[in-house]
Amino acid sequence: MRKIAMAVSLAVFIAFLIAAALLLHPFGHPPSEMDDYIIQNTQSETGTNNAVTAVVFDYRGFDTLGEATILFTAVTGVVILFRKKKKEEG
Repeated sequence: MRKIAMAVSLAVFIAFLIAAALLLHPFGHPPSEMDDYIIQNTQSETGTNNAVTAVVFDYRGFDTLGEATILFTAVTGVVILFRKKKKEEG
């Protein structure tokens, strides 16, 4: 039963990969109207010449803040795990 479940899961995963590959847009052609909007309005709305910077810091600012918070938390956790404990003087 377990082998059948793994085979079905693998088949579904491969089907999703094939579907995703077939549904990709051609390289160099914007897939949506949002791309054109960002390209045309970045400088007037955000005051920056770099559209990538505008998307990361202005349009998706809260998402970037969340990613930075997660990264900071992960680094803090690693530092806490690997710190050396001071020996108590007795």
